[in-house]
Formats: sequence, C-alpha cells, structure tokens
Amino acid sequence: MYGKTLIRLAVFASLSIQMVPGAAPAQQRPVGVGTVGEPTVIPTVSLTDAIDLALKSHTSIVRATADLDIAHVGQRVALASWLPNVNLSSSAVKNAPNRIDQFGVVRPVLTPYSGSLNFSANIVVWDWFARVYTGRAASASAASAEANLVSQTFSVTLQTKQAFFGALAAADLERVALTAVQRSEEQLKIAREKLAAGSAVRSDTLTATVSVGQARLQVLTAQTQRANQEATLARLIGYDKPVRALGDSTAIAIADIDTTAIRRDALAGAPAIAVADASLRSARATASSARTAYLPTVNGSYSNSRSATDTTLGRAFGNLNPTWNVSLSVNFPLFDKLRREQTMWNANANRDAAEASAGDAKRNVNALVTQWLQALKAAQQRALIARASREAADEALRVQRERYRLGAATIVDVLNAQQQLDQAEVDGVNARVDYQVAKANLSALVGREL
Repeated sequence: MYGKTLIRLAVFASLSIQMVPGAAPAQQRPVGVGTVGEPTVIPTVSLTDAIDLALKSHTSIVRATADLDIAHVGQRVALASWLPNVNLSSSAVKNAPNRIDQFGVVRPVLTPYSGSLNFSANIVVWDWFARVYTGRAASASAASAEANLVSQTFSVTLQTKQAFFGALAAADLERVALTAVQRSEEQLKIAREKLAAGSAVRSDTLTATVSVGQARLQVLTAQTQRANQEATLARLIGYDKPVRALGDSTAIAIADIDTTAIRRDALAGAPAIAVADASLRSARATASSARTAYLPTVNGSYSNSRSATDTTLGRAFGNLNPTWNVSLSVNFPLFDKLRREQTMWNANANRDAAEASAGDAKRNVNALVTQWLQALKAAQQRALIARASREAADEALRVQRERYRLGAATIVDVLNAQQQLDQAEVDGVNARVDYQVAKANLSALVGREL
C-alpha cells in the first residue's frame, strides 16, 4: 500500500514539473519574455534611488507639501491683518445734453460731464490681542504642517524600505527555493544510481521524486511572492512596470545600536510628537482668540472724496472738489445669538482634545520604541542563530548523504537534513530583513537615520 502511494505521488510530481511553467533550473529561466519573444530586461533600483523616487511621487508627500504651503499663506494673512484695508475708486459720467425741468420745458445741460475720485482706509486700532493670538495660531499651524511633512517623509521612507527589503527577501527566498531544487535533484540522482547498483529500493527514488516536485512548487510560491513584492515597490516609486530591488539581503550589516540615545531622541524630537505639540499650541491660541469676541474693538477710518461737473470730462477731473473725514468707532457686541459661545465651546473642546492627543503621542512613541527595540534585538539574535544553524545543517546534510551512499542512513534521514538546511536559509533571510524593518521603524520614530 505504501509503495502504491509513493508511485501516485511520484507520477503527480512528475506531471506537475512538466506542466508548471518556470520549473526549469535558475540558469535556464529567462528574466522575462516580451510580446515578440525577445528577452525583457527588468530595471533594477537601489534603496537610495527608490526612496528619492517615492518622496517625489507619493500622494501623502504631495498633500503634506501643499498643506505646508497653505499654512505659510495663513501666516502671511495673519501678519497682513495688522495693515489697514485700502480702497480706491473712480467714476466718469456723461449725462444727456438736455433735461426737462419741473415746468415741462426742455433745457440744455450746461455741464453734462462729471467725475469723481474716492480713497478710503480703515484699520483695527485695538482688538484685545485677537490678532496676536491669530498670528500664534497661524505660526503653530505652520509648525504642525512642517512637522507633518517630516513625519510623512519618514513614513514614506519606511514604506519604501519595507517594500524594498521585502523584494530583497522574496528574491533571496526564490534563490533558496531554487537551491533546494538543485539539492533535491542531486539526491534523486544519487537514489537512482544506488537503485541501478542494487543498493537501494525503488521507494527511495519515488520519495526523492516527490521531494523534487515539492521543491519546485516552493519555487512557484517564491516567484509569486517576489512578483507581488516587486509590484508593491514599483507602485511606491511611481513606476508603471515591474522593477527589482538591487542588492542582497546577505550584505545587510547587523550592528549594535545605542538604545538609550534612541529613546531619548525619540521623546525629544519624534515627528509624531512635534505634530501633536504644534497642534496643541494652535488650539490654545485659537481658544484665547475666541475669548476676545466678548470685548469691544476700536476701529479707525479715513476717507477722501473728490468730485466735479463740467462741460468736458477733462475739465471735470481737473477741477475736483475735495471732501474728507476721519472717524474713530467702538464696537461692543452685546448679543449675537450665541455664536460667540459656540465658537468658544468648539475652541475649548479642540484644545482639550489636542492636549490629550499630545500626551498620548508621547506615550505611543515610547511604547513603539520599546516594541521595535525588542524586535531589533530579537531579529539580531535570530540572524546569529540562523547563521550557526545554517552551518550546522549544511554539515549535517553532507554527513547524511555520505552515510546514505554507504547504506548507513535512509532517504528519509537525508531529506530531513535537507529540509533543515532549507529552513535555516529561510530563517536567515527573514531575520536579516526583520532586522532592517525594525531599524527602519525606529528611524521613522526618531526622525533621523540610525
């Protein structure tokens, strides 16, 4: 019964190897195939170039930059509120040459042309520091927008790094899967040689054939994962076609990091904390400005009007008669249907919410620093363990193969050793990439490259 099952699995594995595209060894697999049968060269991108391209095309960066420009305009508007409103107007009129008086007699108009020139200016003399608070709120909004741009920059950088390292890991996992196929094929060759020599049973070759099929199915899974990761990377950098990460996860340097300095720098200047603090300053200034609506304001104005009528338009503007006035007024709103109260309540509520958000931002950054520091340490240890495990598994596979040649071990022992070596290589790739991802998250939290 066991032999029949192995035969069925071997036949299924052989058929799947023949039917599944891309199951050829790595040296025979083309990089890509174009529409006319010519090889398609997939462009590669380095980590630095990927980050630069992402920062230029990502929608969150574009939106944050636009918000910063709007905030700077708000600052200029707040500064301009200290200046007077100035208006200048002029008019020229030509009347009908005749008119009918009260007796119904048609009389000629001696001065049918008239002209006027008007100038006016008004300014808020005193508003109980409302403009000061408005300026503070505008400055805080600009600081918040600037901090948000920095935060979005590191956020996009983090996303790009995650996609880049994910693409690197997928490429390395595909390489590991192809290496596993080669090992399985070598083991199948050894099993067939032993079967031909009469020192092995047929179930050994069948088991080795199943192992080859499973390894090639793992190659298909790795290729699918690589395509998904590379598509994600291409979208982030604004590229419409497939793109591949340039590099190798085995070249990733794993070094010790000063954890005390990271926590101190994160709590002192994390972009998320800077955004929350700037929003709190803006909310407090807005609440202070809302209270000034209950106080009177003093306004000053000046106007100068000149007008004249004459027989020609030129003489009318040449003989303008000036009149002017200066006024000082006090406006004290007594009741405005509770609009001031609504503004005050909203401002106070926004201030309280901003205070809570600022405190929560610090606690959140502190918690995230702890989380990613632990992830960094764990990935560092896993990378060291995976390296040692890989060396041990490589030696164990060599020993089991030699024992199998001598008849002291079974095919199952060899395949188990081979699976342990494959898993050790996979663990090494994942640990190195997890280390870089944790480091990238810490960089985004701190607001600087580590």
